[in-house]
Amino acid sequence: MSRTLRVGTPILLLLLLGAVAWYASYATTVLVWELRKLLPWLAAPALLALLAGAPATARLLTHRLRGRRPTPAAGATVVLGWLGAAVGLALGALWLVYGEYLQDRAYVTTMRVVTDPVPELTARAPYLVGKAQAAPNLGDVTGEITDVSYLPDSDRFAVLVERRGWLTGYEVGLVQEVPLGGHSRAQQRCAFDVSAADARIGGWFTHNLGRKISAERRWVRFSADDAYVYCQGDTPVVVVPLKRQSGVLVVTERPAGVALYDGRTGRVTIADDTTKVPGPSYPISLAARQREGTAAVGGFADWWFERSGWDASEDGANEGNESEFTLRYRDGGGRSAYVTPLTPQGEASSVVAVSTVPTRHSGGGLAPLTVHRLSPTWSSPQAIVALIKAEYRDVCCWNDDQVFEVVPTGGSTWTATIGSEQSIRYRVEGRGQINGREATCLKNADGSLVRCAYAAPGSPEEQELRRREEQKQQEEAANGGAAPGDLTAYTDEQLAELNRRLSDEVNRRLKER
Repeated sequence: MSRTLRVGTPILLLLLLGAVAWYASYATTVLVWELRKLLPWLAAPALLALLAGAPATARLLTHRLRGRRPTPAAGATVVLGWLGAAVGLALGALWLVYGEYLQDRAYVTTMRVVTDPVPELTARAPYLVGKAQAAPNLGDVTGEITDVSYLPDSDRFAVLVERRGWLTGYEVGLVQEVPLGGHSRAQQRCAFDVSAADARIGGWFTHNLGRKISAERRWVRFSADDAYVYCQGDTPVVVVPLKRQSGVLVVTERPAGVALYDGRTGRVTIADDTTKVPGPSYPISLAARQREGTAAVGGFADWWFERSGWDASEDGANEGNESEFTLRYRDGGGRSAYVTPLTPQGEASSVVAVSTVPTRHSGGGLAPLTVHRLSPTWSSPQAIVALIKAEYRDVCCWNDDQVFEVVPTGGSTWTATIGSEQSIRYRVEGRGQINGREATCLKNADGSLVRCAYAAPGSPEEQELRRREEQKQQEEAANGGAAPGDLTAYTDEQLAELNRRLSDEVNRRLKER
């Protein structure tokens, strides 16, 4: 038995060292990341041990310097030790709390609070609709959908499908158009090479995409929800926005370029210049963390008692996608942003501000976070949904129809979409509270005006309604004071004459048969 141990132990150690070397780039990256996250927590027991042991250590050093042998600890030393332990425990707990405050402060260093209106944004199909319409368009694909992302550059939804099995990668990427109005269903599907490109996020062993990324660049990691796919011709390319850590006791994350995974060759390349990537290159998870850090815009007491900053609206109206809406700017410059309606911390649910973070950002620092204060403020998304159901009950909500995302679309306006997951039929646009009323207008999905429950004074909708009214009056004047089909303006004699002519026409057509 001893001989077996003598022979087997070195072999086992060699195998273990080989496995460590094989996993080194990925395992060490994960280890370093997790240890750096724990540093603030390690400071608490370090303070506890330092202050608790300081009296005994000082007494021991004093005896040695005087050349005397150490004696058992005196009562005063024990008391000081316990006192130091209590102080260390209190300071450690205070540091854990204050460290979180400093972390939030580090994330809002680029924040600006302005009263300027939100830049004009382009409405898009709701995220839940894009997700629901992915499965019917995959055809004979047997894999499972793992990610649905919106690509603002091309106004498309990208779907990443994972191949079934443990030691497998992705199966296909699907990029499809989900129009807010119209019936176009342009789509492009590109398949992965199952032998050459057999890695995926969260895969096993050599099929782990994170391991391949770490082999190209250590000390960077990513969030799975940030990744997406696009089709470069027939070649799928998985884009993984990367992050790095910054700081020692206050550890935060920063952008670190993107990793591009070729779905044909399986090759991973790291790109620091992300201008040619046809989609968001700034991690959406990092944008969300910056927005959460707005709680620290005030002092520590305000942060602790939740008296400052803003929260994303979470009243259920935008269930499934409540924050960081990826929207394009309407100026035609190709820019886009992560946009979030904000409510004040506490019980209030009205939307008082809108935050924006660009989807593209150069350099290794945080992207600028801009908080636009709204004047007037909006009602909560849940209240807006209730208002839509009350004012437009003839179009909402029957069968499977529902009100989808309530998203900012610039200035003081918001847009909500109405329809089913397979067909968007209408949109409702509002302009916040005007003179105590919520100004809303119903439009077709393509943006053409249907009617308004209350048109904001001076708005394009009010001008369009005024133009229609003038046109109607002109038609009435041309038709003797009554527009065709408007029977309320007819006299009794005119109605009798109309009825006689209608009867004559019906009899004539019956005789011709």
